[in-house]
Amino acid sequence: MDAVTRSHLGDGRCVAWQGRAQDTHIVIDAELANQKPPAQLSRKYGDDDFWERWTRAECAAKLAGVPIAAWLRANGMTSLPGRIEVATVRAVWLDPHLVVSIGTWATTAR
Repeated sequence: MDAVTRSHLGDGRCVAWQGRAQDTHIVIDAELANQKPPAQLSRKYGDDDFWERWTRAECAAKLAGVPIAAWLRANGMTSLPGRIEVATVRAVWLDPHLVVSIGTWATTAR
């Protein structure tokens, strides 16, 4: 079965969601949490739980259909404003160094 959505890690691996959820749009983002955040982003948003917050922001941006840079300018890394409020974004730690956020949006809400 083909992946519905995927995220590529810095070490070349890929995390993918397989299978469909009826009437639900699904996005994911994954990061290796043992890597150092980019200095400019770290200065602006802080280091605490950086990769968890980053993957959640990436999912929100994907659900909104905007580039992550545009999302960050408008919303930072902590909110799901406006029409995105009907979405759910959750972070899941698959091991101590791999965080995956999963964003869902009921397609009937669009």
